[in-house]
Amino acid sequence: MFKSVIDTNSYISILETRHAGELFNLIDGSRESIGKWLSFPEFTNEVQDTKTFIEKSLNRFASNNGYWAGIWHKGKIAGSIGYLYLDWGNNKTEIGYWLGKDFEGLGLATKSCDILIEHAFSELQLNKVEINVATQNIKSKAIPERLGFTKEGIIRNYEFINGKYLDRIIYGLLKDEWLNKK
Repeated sequence: MFKSVIDTNSYISILETRHAGELFNLIDGSRESIGKWLSFPEFTNEVQDTKTFIEKSLNRFASNNGYWAGIWHKGKIAGSIGYLYLDWGNNKTEIGYWLGKDFEGLGLATKSCDILIEHAFSELQLNKVEINVATQNIKSKAIPERLGFTKEGIIRNYEFINGKYLDRIIYGLLKDEWLNKK
């Protein structure tokens, strides 16, 4: 399946079921840091949960409706990134991403987003890419801001995580904006 080089130490590749154990261990070891902003660690309690997630992602990939890829750094899985959906009627997608706690601050999420943005506009011919981030997640907010996204609004009480409601900032980037940035 596809593989895209980030740099000499890192790459992105479609998640396959053979990665389930390694991905589960990363989630399990970073449960607190990931679970602070995202709900999936709460529902990922065994390797089979991760395998089921990967199988669903592969089905979405096969039906041309998004996918999740692993982010690898120095031979170890560092996190995951993907298109949450592909809205062909409106020519847009949303990118989601997360990193294990030991892989934060290396630029992996920003570089991985850059690759998916370029692919969305150049290969998929989409017109818009969105990224939604919890308003208090400073590290994650920096990524779309660094990549030239526009803050389009806030969805209040977007989701209930760890006993509290989190608001989400919607960031958007249009194809013309991306091309003019280059």
